[in-house]
Amino acid sequence: MKIGIIREGKVPPDKRVPFTPKQCCKIRQKYPQIHVVAQSSPSRAYMDEEYNEQCVVVQDDMSECDVLFGVKEIPVDDLLEGKTYFFFSHTIKKQFHNKQLLKTVLDKKITLIDYEVLSDKEGNRIIGFGRFAGLVGAYNGFRGYAIRNGLPEPKPAHTLEGIKAMKEEAANLKLAPIRIAFTGEGRVARGVRELLESMEMLEVSADEFLSDTPFEQSVFVQLGPKEYVKHSKGKEFDFNHFVNHPEEYESNFLRFCTKIDLLISSAFWDPKSPVLFTDEDMQKPDFSIKIIADITCDIKGAIPSTIRASIIEDPFYGYNPFTKKEELAFTNPKNITVMAVDNLPNELPRDASKDFGKNLIEKVIPCLIGEDTDGIIERATIAKDGQLTERFSYLQDWVNG
Repeated sequence: MKIGIIREGKVPPDKRVPFTPKQCCKIRQKYPQIHVVAQSSPSRAYMDEEYNEQCVVVQDDMSECDVLFGVKEIPVDDLLEGKTYFFFSHTIKKQFHNKQLLKTVLDKKITLIDYEVLSDKEGNRIIGFGRFAGLVGAYNGFRGYAIRNGLPEPKPAHTLEGIKAMKEEAANLKLAPIRIAFTGEGRVARGVRELLESMEMLEVSADEFLSDTPFEQSVFVQLGPKEYVKHSKGKEFDFNHFVNHPEEYESNFLRFCTKIDLLISSAFWDPKSPVLFTDEDMQKPDFSIKIIADITCDIKGAIPSTIRASIIEDPFYGYNPFTKKEELAFTNPKNITVMAVDNLPNELPRDASKDFGKNLIEKVIPCLIGEDTDGIIERATIAKDGQLTERFSYLQDWVNG
């Protein structure tokens, strides 16, 4: 089997890689039947020379590869007919901007395996950049808070040497006691928690957070769906029922909106789920949230102020809840400051790539070259032989429309 690491063609190009140069060497040692080549790229965090040093051939032509690994969406003109691809396609929620991508995948009879839906037999995701999205997204939230409140601005994460330096920068922030809330219980949320704990912040319960008792230091609360939604007919919350029938629930988040200074949104959001709050809620005088780090970056999703994705070089914008329009960040104190970068791990590309590639080698490659006994590859295959697989057949009307 010949595996190809393709260059990132999305603009701006992503710096992450599915496998680092040293990991390519490990693949070759562990699986002699696999040959790895890398497509030449000027923008990777790992240079062509670093791959050459690990005896990885660097070339432009990927046509002889059996399986091609990327990170972000691939420009439709770059897709090779009949090949097998691994990348984040961002199509499973019917994201309009990637509709043509999926149509082209089907037209070119490409086998598309999406990292986002690689899961074990219990349905748990086994791979992703979630930890680094959480770490960097939370850090950017504190950067926004510092700028908005005239504090010394922490350096952007992408200008630092790595995760250790970013944590040190965050720990040096001089904050007045503030209240931070973050949503979710998955990989992204664990990354958020990792940063907050490295800053030695105090965790409190939801009830403590909602109390009027002043805190002498900054505190945070982690909010799972049990805290931020409730059944619309008053039934007792059941997580599995919520996952399968999110349309039967309504938001229970507004009670937190008078207490939060910095909100970090890190929970998966189903379009059939309720939004956390509305523009009308944000217009209320007691709405205290002024900084929102929306790591999930669902445009016009759970967070109504997330009206577009931002970029690493310019991560913040202002949102006016009265006009429902964007304004220049930090210019109007009545606005909400939004951080909605959609490729946050790209700020720490070398660290993020090491973690990602390690999981690929341990959990995915064995299924790719041997028997997929647990159906890991099968469940993550969106398209094959010009057809959507059964699990993703719900996308057919959308693709045809």
